[in-house]
Amino acid sequence: MQHTLVPSDRVEHANVYGRDGAKLGTIERLMLDKVSGTVAYAVIRTGGLLATHHHYPVRWDELRFDPARQAFVVELTLDDLRAGPSEFDEDGFDWGDRSRSYRHPHYWTV
Repeated sequence: MQHTLVPSDRVEHANVYGRDGAKLGTIERLMLDKVSGTVAYAVIRTGGLLATHHHYPVRWDELRFDPARQAFVVELTLDDLRAGPSEFDEDGFDWGDRSRSYRHPHYWTV
């Protein structure tokens, strides 16, 4: 019997595709809510080997696993990601601070 649980180290570096079918990037890390014990959001890493990398948060409940691709799919595009918070390479972005609101509805709400 197949179950729905997956270890976090198998989620990190998984591919993420947008609603237009384009690869957005990979899951860099998961952010866990210490109080509720749930995954709040995933940090998506975009960019290529020679390109600079940006990191964007996407609410965990917006990601859907696609067994055919062995990847995650989200109803966003790269432009949608760019409309929200991000970290450029190793900037000092505080991933735990969710006090700012962003116009796109797929950012944190936990």
